Amino acid sequence: MTTVNTNNQVPQDLLNTVNNRQTASNTDDAQDRFMKLLVTQMKNQDPLNPMDNAQVTSQMAQLNTVTGINKLNDSMTSLINNVQMGQSYQATSMIGRNILSAGNSMELGEKGALFGVNIPNGADSMTVTIKNGAGAVVQTLTLGKQATGINALSWDGKDASGQPAPTGTYTFETTATLGDAKTTSTPLSLAQVQSVSQMNGTSKLNLSTGKDVALADVLEVF
Repeated sequence: MTTVNTNNQVPQDLLNTVNNRQTASNTDDAQDRFMKLLVTQMKNQDPLNPMDNAQVTSQMAQLNTVTGINKLNDSMTSLINNVQMGQSYQATSMIGRNILSAGNSMELGEKGALFGVNIPNGADSMTVTIKNGAGAVVQTLTLGKQATGINALSWDGKDASGQPAPTGTYTFETTATLGDAKTTSTPLSLAQVQSVSQMNGTSKLNLSTGKDVALADVLEVF
């Protein structure tokens, strides 16, 4: 499929091509200017005090150093572009999948809500406090032992009185204990990946919650 440019902007691939050609041209020009200066210098040197081999070798080494740095920069730029392109292809495979990432919101549907928690050291017990959009507590879940790492959890959607809570967005807080002390627990939100976008050279997953996360921030895929 061909994309038509309708906003008078130069396509990015064309800009990249031009920039690459300009970089190569700049390197070639620098080499040409250096060689012309060196030849001119040798032609006009004092016959009684000519340049020695060490001077010529030193100047040639400087040129090679500059040329090598330019080529290294070009290689690194190409490598970075290839890595970013690979990330984009990898990210598109996530479309339609459900992911867990750092967040404290959950979407309650007719069959309940799914969410998660990351507990680096595990826990002997954990409490999940669920709040509605107004900040009022609608349910408190008391859970038992939790494994070390990421734990997928669910809420049946019933409030503290046992009645179905209205569908919609809720927030939650987690409190985990290990032994007699609190231990670290990070709330995780579950959402579906709907599309992929590029922002500042980084692939972003656009989620069903209206938020976006970097590919590196995905903790689990379902």
